This record gives sequence, C-alpha cells and structure tokens, in this order.
Amino acid sequence: MTYVVTESCIKCKYTDCVDVCPVDCFREGPNFLVIDPDECIDCTLCVAECPVEAIYAEDDVPENQRQFIALNAELSKTWDPIIEKKDALSDADEWASVTDKLDKLER
Repeated sequence: MTYVVTESCIKCKYTDCVDVCPVDCFREGPNFLVIDPDECIDCTLCVAECPVEAIYAEDDVPENQRQFIALNAELSKTWDPIIEKKDALSDADEWASVTDKLDKLER
C-alpha cells in the first residue's frame, strides 16, 4: 500500500510533508504535490504533517477522490522530486478549504 495526495493539496502545496519523508517520495508540480507509489514505504509520517489533510493511505482514499491514486502514479513519473520544505503558494490559505478544484490542477 502507498499513500496518495488528494484534491485538498491543489493550489495550496504546503510542503510540511516533504520535511518528514525518509525516502524523498514526493514530486512537485506547479500547484500540487504527488507521492511516487514506487518510492513510498508506507511510513505514515506525512499524513499528520499535512495541514489540509490531503494525504491518505491508498485503501482509505475517499470514493470521490479515487482518481487521485492514478493521478499520483502518472504525475510522479514526470515531475521532479522535492526534498526540502518550501513556502506554500502565496494564496494557499484562501484555497485550503475550497473543494472541487481538480480543474485548477496545473500539469
């Protein structure tokens, strides 16, 4: 089982999760992070660090977010690793509670 970043991360991109990852499995896009399922060791450390609760165990991803399992796998193959915490996007706090923002994902 791997962990999956879901919709809540879009347009926020808080990187607290990156700081605690022991295997550097996060990949960075313009306004979203993903987890490389081939690198994730299921340590669970990132889950508690996410301020918008965007990270789930693959088996626990909410039904309306299941497309993010495949999306993490796909984008992790093309996006670069992120290994250090960075500032969140400048308007992250405004987007943190917004739902239905998949159409805002920048590839």
